[in-house]
Amino acid sequence: MNERTPESLISLFNGLFSETLNTVLVRGDDEPIYLPADDEYPQHRIIFAHGFFASALHEISHWCVAGEGRRQLVDFGYWYKPDGRTAEEQAEFEQVEVKPQALEWLLSEAAGHKFHFSADNLGSDIGASEEFKINVYKQLKRYLAEGIPERPAALICAFQNYYATDVLRPESFSLQGK
Repeated sequence: MNERTPESLISLFNGLFSETLNTVLVRGDDEPIYLPADDEYPQHRIIFAHGFFASALHEISHWCVAGEGRRQLVDFGYWYKPDGRTAEEQAEFEQVEVKPQALEWLLSEAAGHKFHFSADNLGSDIGASEEFKINVYKQLKRYLAEGIPERPAALICAFQNYYATDVLRPESFSLQGK
């Protein structure tokens, strides 16, 4: 089995998408961000936070959800409010995070890395709601039943081959202990 490192993720991602979709995964020193190609950088860049494996998987999952138009916008044009969100703002955040976090869970499993729900709201006492966790779980099951989109499916296959993990099965996923 190969080691789970940010460098291995970078290599696997870039091997699949640097030429075909002109997108690279980049280890960052600060907050994560997606930057489309511009005059200075000819490739789209998914920059993940502080070299964290989980941050890379999370940012990749957002890229996997973003359509062609959104991939031309900084951070895919998504609304984002940093830590300290109100309950209402947190509920809105959770609505747009269901699909990315379901994909992140699948990618994490394929990479043999533990998945954690992200409320991304450390500045308040509002964590990931039970409803959010259930919605992510339902979306994950939907992906497994109806098919995983092409980009994450390619990554899952590459991760399974490189990290020597098992085929993704519905019974491998549970909300118990999450």
